[in-house]
Amino acid sequence: MSKKEWIDIAVDALDKAYVPYSKFPVGACLVTKDGKTYQGINIENASFGLTNCAERTAFFKAVSEGEREFSHLVVAGHTPEPISPCGACRQVMAEFCDPAMPVTLVGDNGTVKEMTVEGLLPYIFTDKDL
Repeated sequence: MSKKEWIDIAVDALDKAYVPYSKFPVGACLVTKDGKTYQGINIENASFGLTNCAERTAFFKAVSEGEREFSHLVVAGHTPEPISPCGACRQVMAEFCDPAMPVTLVGDNGTVKEMTVEGLLPYIFTDKDL
């Protein structure tokens, strides 16, 4: 699959997001090193602290299926500029991804920003810090 197809998967997820409170859908496409894709959506809850972000949904789906090696993440939102992942999602990325792994951030009208995991979370906290 191409990066364009991964972007399409993330953008398609926006319509599936469960966001009755914020009305702020986010979609994600996580790509494994062997090319398998996992779509993620944000899922809200009336007890706001129980809400789960699209990026973490994609990671948790993949990890629950035995995946541990990832090559790319795309995150899409209905934002004028490319969307930015929250801190919790950045830390989950740091847990499972090489710091140099590419992350594509997408906003409305196809605006794109290319980052890396380390670019999103410099001075990463890992198991080496324990």
